[in-house]
Amino acid sequence: MTERAHATPGRRTVMGVGAAVLGTAAAGLSGTARAAGNTAERPGGHGGSGHRLDLPVPTVIGHRGTSGYRPEHTLGSYQLALDMGAHVIEQDLVPTRDGHLVCRHENDITATTDVSAHPEFASRRTTKTVDGIPLTGWFTEDFTLAELKTLRAKERIPGNRQKNTLYDGRWEIPTFEEVLRWADREGRKRGKPVWLYVETKHPTYFRGLGLGLEERLVKLLRRYDRHRAQSPLILQSFEPSSIQRLSKLVATPRVVLLSGTGTQPWDFTATGDPRTTDDLVKPAGLKWMASFAQGIGPTLDLIIPKDASGRLAEPTTLVRDAHARGLVLHPYTMRNENTFLPADFRRGSDPNAYGDAFGAFAAYFATGIDGIFSDNPDTALLAAADFAGE
Repeated sequence: MTERAHATPGRRTVMGVGAAVLGTAAAGLSGTARAAGNTAERPGGHGGSGHRLDLPVPTVIGHRGTSGYRPEHTLGSYQLALDMGAHVIEQDLVPTRDGHLVCRHENDITATTDVSAHPEFASRRTTKTVDGIPLTGWFTEDFTLAELKTLRAKERIPGNRQKNTLYDGRWEIPTFEEVLRWADREGRKRGKPVWLYVETKHPTYFRGLGLGLEERLVKLLRRYDRHRAQSPLILQSFEPSSIQRLSKLVATPRVVLLSGTGTQPWDFTATGDPRTTDDLVKPAGLKWMASFAQGIGPTLDLIIPKDASGRLAEPTTLVRDAHARGLVLHPYTMRNENTFLPADFRRGSDPNAYGDAFGAFAAYFATGIDGIFSDNPDTALLAAADFAGE
């Protein structure tokens, strides 16, 4: 079933989404049902500005690999995502003290490694302010790569994912270059490229430390021939200026990530730009992002808000408005556990038990999104196959 979900929807890949969507957007389609029709009618797919993302629609993106089943950002998590059939696999990048890019969701590695069990690093515990938030723990920029390689990854939220703790200590922290090599090996083995979705984490913060991410990342992309418009890799960041910087260095497709309503990208805060996420999701903001990016990655609440009880309300016009600007939408993040699902899709009283994830996927896919980040790619693939009529 996974193979069918991976192969068949690929016939609906999109070539230059802008022209395809403008016609239906002009017709004034709105509401969940009409948005679903909009998606079905699109002749193809992904990527404006001459980019082609040769990916199925809806695209299933393995969030940090398969973080619903394995400790996140490990080669074990990435491998399982690939074996399950995820169309794209995500990496978040942070630097070491000696300038190597490693895969961690945050530079604070307190919760995702066994660093606290290493007495030789006890003195490295410190308090820092990252993007305006004080954090106490251990940080990648205070370690050399050789030192980080003595640590082992562990489950970040063991209270929710107790079974994942079985794999604590099994894998080390991978460098991004190791992931590129792994992707190339698996691509040769499978006869098709392994797609990666790569995020620059806290780029303004790291640039201030003399550890700028973009140039280091671009060097690796060029070394492994993933710097072209048709490369099987998507770049992403919550800071638009990072995507702008990358747009001048490589042709690789790019996506601007968007946090919830009322928030502001940190680079805007740092430079005094008054705009917020609420401004960026308006037509003018979308037009601006389309000048240097091919898509947006909004939080799911920007697609369908929740009411006071936590249940899904009416969809916003973001999908229609973004498509009208030629932008694809890859929102985040779907998880199977009740505690992460909208209230109308929770089942039973155990917050860590699985709820009606398929129902939630169906609601989000019906809005016309082009893909979705999921901690459980196997569930997402089955839901995508259901949506495609498999």
